[in-house]
Amino acid sequence: MKLATAVLFAAAIAIAAPARAEISSDPAKLEGGQFMVDKSHAKIIFSFSHFGLSTSYGQFTDFDAKLNFDPKTPAHSAVDVTINMDGIHANVPKFETHLKSPDFFDVATFPTATFKSTSVEVTGPTTGKITGNLTVHGITRPVVLDTTFNAGGVHPMNQKYVVGFSAKGLIKRSDFGVGRYAPNVGDEVTLTISAEFIRQ
Repeated sequence: MKLATAVLFAAAIAIAAPARAEISSDPAKLEGGQFMVDKSHAKIIFSFSHFGLSTSYGQFTDFDAKLNFDPKTPAHSAVDVTINMDGIHANVPKFETHLKSPDFFDVATFPTATFKSTSVEVTGPTTGKITGNLTVHGITRPVVLDTTFNAGGVHPMNQKYVVGFSAKGLIKRSDFGVGRYAPNVGDEVTLTISAEFIRQ
């Protein structure tokens, strides 16, 4: 009797509770809105050739990002990112200090870098190109990020609506006035980005 009562009670709750979207990789099931980056689940990694001998890696560890997401009309979506350049991390403290110096990013003069999207082009069911203005070292240049939608829905742990994306882009650091030691140390820098966004 107790078991039957429990089953009926659970069924009543399930019927009364509104359906919530589960995590899905189907863009047709997405919901839009205003989102903020989940800093605990986001990475901006950079990589470049070191004399052709190896690939060096680093990351920007301190950044904010806002996403205005319209899954029905992706071209209306927009992303705005601000990076604290003092948060650059390359696993070698001496190298990090050098990167922050006037030889490279001159963080004391240019403490932040920004990316502001200007257009979104859909290239496939879950892919697109985000074009935007990247400002680094006080210099602004257009950059294209090849972007992939990973999944979205109500997060099973925090019960918040989230969407996740990955992106890659290629820039020339000399275009931003930080081309010291090029081409021995690679001028081309690959940006690898992965981020979850939480709807506000």
